[in-house]
Amino acid sequence: MDYETVSAKEFGGSLRGMGLNLLVRDVRLQCAMLEAVFGMTAHRLNADFAIVRYGAAVFQLHADGTYSANPYLSFLPEAGPRGAGAELRLYDSDPDETAARAEANGMLIMQPPTDKPHGLRETYLICPDGYAWVPSRPL
Repeated sequence: MDYETVSAKEFGGSLRGMGLNLLVRDVRLQCAMLEAVFGMTAHRLNADFAIVRYGAAVFQLHADGTYSANPYLSFLPEAGPRGAGAELRLYDSDPDETAARAEANGMLIMQPPTDKPHGLRETYLICPDGYAWVPSRPL
């Protein structure tokens, strides 16, 4: 599928299994950060929407305004972080490399790269929208 030219109807109809859609205040800014820190690729990028690829995984970013008719929008805070409780685990990103790029790209390092007892080295990076991005590698 060509993510640059696929229609919304065709893309939506192709989605299977579990999906991930993040509501963000600034789609372009979020994509720039994800590209710079994790090497993700944004497609169909505009102020309202992006299809984002991370390896074989595909997810979506939507600007708040695209949810104007969706009742879920009323649950989002107008200010401050909004992703509390959600961990977005990236098992194919090196925690040391991503932490080195995180702050320069607007992320807060909540926990530096650490070897964990569950067999992973990981770091917790918080984006401006409050989502916890957790790049991890096996020890």
